[in-house]
Amino acid sequence: MLKLFTTGFWEAIARLILRNKIFILISIILATIFFSFQWKHMRFSSTEANLLPDDHEVNLVYNEFLDIFGEEGNLVVLGIKDSTLFSVKQLNAWNALADSFKGYEEVEAVVSIKDLQKLVKNTEKVQFELEPFIKDSISSLAQVNQLQTELFEQYPFYDNFLFNPETKTVRTAIYLKKDIINTPARKAFIINHLQEKIDTYEAQTGLDVRVSGMPYIRTLNSQSIIDEIPIFIGGALFVTSLIFFLFFRSFTATFISLVVVCIGVMWTFGILGLLGYEITVLTALIPPLIIVIGIPNCIFLINKFQHEVKSHGNKVKSLQRVITKVGNATLMTNVTTASGFATFILTESTLLKEFGIVASLSILAIFTLCLMIIPIMYTFLPYPKERHLEHLNKRWIGAFVNWMESMVKNKKITIYITTLILIVASIIGIHQIKISGSLIEDMPQNTTFFKDIRFFESEFNGIMPLEIMINTKRKKGVMKLATLKRMDELEELIEDIPELSRPISVVSLVKYSKQAYYNGNPKYYQLPTSQENSFILSYAKNSATDVDMLNNFVDSTGQYARITTFMKDIGTDKMERIQEDLQDEINKLFPKERYDVIITGKALVFQKGTKYLVKNLAISLTLAIVLIALFMAYLFRSFRMIIVSLMPNLLPLLVTAGIMGYIGVPIKPSTILVFSIAFGISVDDTIHFLAKYRQELQANNWKIKKSVYAALRETGVSMIYTSIVLFFGFSVFTISNFGGTVALGALVSITLLFAMLSNLLLLPSLLLSLERNIANKEVLREPSINIIASEDIDEDSKKSKD
Repeated sequence: MLKLFTTGFWEAIARLILRNKIFILISIILATIFFSFQWKHMRFSSTEANLLPDDHEVNLVYNEFLDIFGEEGNLVVLGIKDSTLFSVKQLNAWNALADSFKGYEEVEAVVSIKDLQKLVKNTEKVQFELEPFIKDSISSLAQVNQLQTELFEQYPFYDNFLFNPETKTVRTAIYLKKDIINTPARKAFIINHLQEKIDTYEAQTGLDVRVSGMPYIRTLNSQSIIDEIPIFIGGALFVTSLIFFLFFRSFTATFISLVVVCIGVMWTFGILGLLGYEITVLTALIPPLIIVIGIPNCIFLINKFQHEVKSHGNKVKSLQRVITKVGNATLMTNVTTASGFATFILTESTLLKEFGIVASLSILAIFTLCLMIIPIMYTFLPYPKERHLEHLNKRWIGAFVNWMESMVKNKKITIYITTLILIVASIIGIHQIKISGSLIEDMPQNTTFFKDIRFFESEFNGIMPLEIMINTKRKKGVMKLATLKRMDELEELIEDIPELSRPISVVSLVKYSKQAYYNGNPKYYQLPTSQENSFILSYAKNSATDVDMLNNFVDSTGQYARITTFMKDIGTDKMERIQEDLQDEINKLFPKERYDVIITGKALVFQKGTKYLVKNLAISLTLAIVLIALFMAYLFRSFRMIIVSLMPNLLPLLVTAGIMGYIGVPIKPSTILVFSIAFGISVDDTIHFLAKYRQELQANNWKIKKSVYAALRETGVSMIYTSIVLFFGFSVFTISNFGGTVALGALVSITLLFAMLSNLLLLPSLLLSLERNIANKEVLREPSINIIASEDIDEDSKKSKD
């Protein structure tokens, strides 16, 4: 009954589409207009990708830190490494550049060389006072030399803060207001004001200004994503349409396909706007992805139409059969592809959930558009010309299919040995894969801002904040000498770690206070003794409020302190070892009954997020495999067929993972997507092949060999066509400036190529080798869904009898 219902259902769909074509076209136009109005709700991400769920322990710890000390990623740094800077004219111009930013409402504070203050002791008033290094402006070279001596030799408090005393690199710190860091105002300030002033300064002075800091990096990185979207869409359209034209030799067919996928892209952007999702480095991939996935749908439908026209010459009958015969198969393949993406919804990462929802909805949308627009458009067009049907008899395709058939007939042992070698080699390669938790690894490495990141890493040991927060469990516990000594010991360990910058904390301020108490003598830059501490504190208590520089390092109650350091871009393994070393030292120095000490910061949150993501995506891929296996069970009603169908699709995933291990491509948020995407797409070929195989079995009275070879010849052409389109379509992503996107495109292309060969060589070989176990009427019972219409079976039966 279900079989009859399914056949009748698609016949009803065909009548509905072909009899209401004007109404359907108008509906599509109206829907497209509706989705285009939703574009205004699209917005580009203003924050880093947080891969952890909101209630994850690492996020809770980080949010606790933010509640106490506020946003920590609000620093933009400008740097210059040039000996000519230390002249009167150039140094004044540098200070003037820093001053020019102080009037902007987006800026909280600016600290440049001119803003640095000496902490000096006033014996009469028994207090500390601040005295600027530069009072107004520099007027002589002697002042420049004196400034260098004081900064580079006499005041270690500022060492590696605004300058590197060894290389004479100088920088200016711009602190943006914390409430605009995750808003579009940040981008407006950096693009329209900061960058403009720096360009003007460089033109006037001839000096090269380096710029970095998390707000700056995030802004330019997101701008790079925006810039690449039209390149991806244009590249995908060009490559897929060119291949399509080379196959079909028809401008009309190519144009129709382009119209379909362009509408699909418009709908995708509309879905993003309608759901209120941000465009991130992942969701930016969906529009070109829809083009790459949509073109094979067009190939199946147009190819079937031309086959039918060539067979009996009746255009209306051909269009009806396109819908009734290919509708089920195309629906099933699009559902499996959408399912591969939909498994991302099961992760607890908001970033991946949104990617999965939009991608799966867009895939189902492009299927609907293809099924409706292509038959309707061909009702208005004349019969295909003879040259448009020549591709159905291409010699090279025939030669390739003949080679595959020969391999399956005569070289099954070779195929199995090759498969076994690939599995063993892949397993060895998989053991060499590393996990990357780098914030900047996937950023475009040929850009100026990426080179500036490396510059600051070299000069100041990194720009990614790593924070240690100490809870003394009592008010004013931070300023206890015992706490300061423990913090000092921890800072000494941090200084010995080459991947970390010199730490900044209240300890440095207390040391600076002691140096000031001893009239600025640098040898007294150290923690005071308990006796000295009482004298120094008396000076500190009497000091003016603007001398109180503790605000950024100690909370208002004096219970919490922070140690801030900056980390180089290092691998996950190194970062974990550093965290372990720090945690071991913390456990030794800070007794748990007296202190709560946490390690946090953006670098650590991202690294933990990557590990969490890998774990969840492994679960997601497993669920995708189980989901598609259940789908196969429902489709073919045979457990043995499930095993046989999964093997050719799991092999390409193993091979790709092995390649990643051998060539050093790490597991990271971008590359982990490869497996779910590729599996969801590659299983389509298996469905087409097995559906045709079952049909041939019924048509050929369960003659297994004849059915396998017939299915191979019939489906081989379509598989080759679609695999070529998918291979070159995903290769478009390799033109990206983002390393992760390049890896994604290359790896998916390779995986799909292996999947094609696996489905055309390994799958038929397994069917022949296991024919007694899987190819009989008991095992291959009547399917729950007839993918290929029964009319085809009847026709094939007649042909075989003839």
